[in-house]
Amino acid sequence: MPKMKSNSGALKRFKVKKNGSITRGSAFRSHILTKMTQKRKRALRGPQTVAATDATRVKRMLCQA
Repeated sequence: MPKMKSNSGALKRFKVKKNGSITRGSAFRSHILTKMTQKRKRALRGPQTVAATDATRVKRMLCQA
């Protein structure tokens, strides 16, 4: 049987941590940041975790499930 192929777009966007949670980047950080408050931009800075409802779908794309 052939090997499973992971989704190459998902590989670039998600990382699985040792405890099994998945980190992702924040949206709305690319351009038109002048109208956004500093507090909002700071909150978007760090890595976020994928919601539990989406985690199984993302793990399947990464061939982790």
